[in-house]
Amino acid sequence: MASDNGGPWGGGGNRGGSGGRPPSNGGGNRGGNEPPQMPEIDELVKKGQEQLRVLMGGRGDSRKGGGQGGQGAGGPGIGRGSILLVALVAVAVWVFASFYRVDTSEQSVELLFGERYGVGQEGLNFAPWPVVTKEIYPVTRENVINIGDGTSEGLMLTGDENIVDIDFQVVWNISDIEAFVFNLAAPENTIQAVSESAMREIIARSRLAPVLTSDRGVIAQDLEELIQSTLDGYESGVNIVRVNFDRADPPAEVIDSFREVQAAEQTRDTLQKQADAYANRVVAAARGEAAQQLEQAEGYRAQVVNNAEGEAARFISVYEEYAKAQDVTRKRLYLETLEKVLSNVDKIILDETVGGDGGVVPYLPLNELNKRSEETK
Repeated sequence: MASDNGGPWGGGGNRGGSGGRPPSNGGGNRGGNEPPQMPEIDELVKKGQEQLRVLMGGRGDSRKGGGQGGQGAGGPGIGRGSILLVALVAVAVWVFASFYRVDTSEQSVELLFGERYGVGQEGLNFAPWPVVTKEIYPVTRENVINIGDGTSEGLMLTGDENIVDIDFQVVWNISDIEAFVFNLAAPENTIQAVSESAMREIIARSRLAPVLTSDRGVIAQDLEELIQSTLDGYESGVNIVRVNFDRADPPAEVIDSFREVQAAEQTRDTLQKQADAYANRVVAAARGEAAQQLEQAEGYRAQVVNNAEGEAARFISVYEEYAKAQDVTRKRLYLETLEKVLSNVDKIILDETVGGDGGVVPYLPLNELNKRSEETK
């Protein structure tokens, strides 16, 4: 029955001198009419292992191939060309990993086993990997840190014991890459903490009203200088570009009441300014009137004094003339006195020869004549 089946592989009994076993993969199951068999998975794994041993400098499996050395049943060994190709690929990968480029807006730090090694310059740089590694940082890019923005970080106490809610931004970049990398463990957290502390210090010595109205520009300038000086003391390598003071308001819980207080204060200031303007106007008018009265009194005083001095001088001159010719002077004084007295008296002078012995006509409207004479004047 065995001669009929020819073995389990259908190979015709003891053909090939192998008894009842199937032929080996390197032997001859290629005759006859049967199709070639696919290699087993285990055999493929063994071939890979054999090639790896040859690559590592070992030898093939002596059990296969019957003394054919490194080229047994596991397949051909790796030649010098394959080794050279692998070496070239490894060198190319190493060169690619060691050379790097730094743009104009960047700087790099080179590390030797994690320690400071150097700073890469603009352009192409070489850092032999994996001994030396590099870290590239954008040094000209402006980074923004927001503080406040509705959080508890923005609530600060002023010098007059009021609470103000503040939002501001700190814009910064890198000025010294080595100091930035090796002196700061957490750069953004450090800058945020320093900025918040500096703002609290400035607000603590300021009053609420100027913070909300007129002093924002001054506070932003002082804040930028204080943050920069503090970070310079840390040797942080950080440059503060600018500080944007966005908002300063009372807390949301009291903002309505605060606005009412602000409106009342503005009304008070308006009324006070109006009162000051009225007081200035009234005081100025009173001062002008007082100055005018003083000038009038001074003029009257000067007039009276001048008149008295003139009268005195005139009396002295008359007395001197009287001493020289008393009769003539006495008569002249008499006539001048009569002239002064009679100049303001209504009078009519009649000649004794007119109208008969009495010198007076029986009727003459003297008052009418006097009035006519005044009208003609």
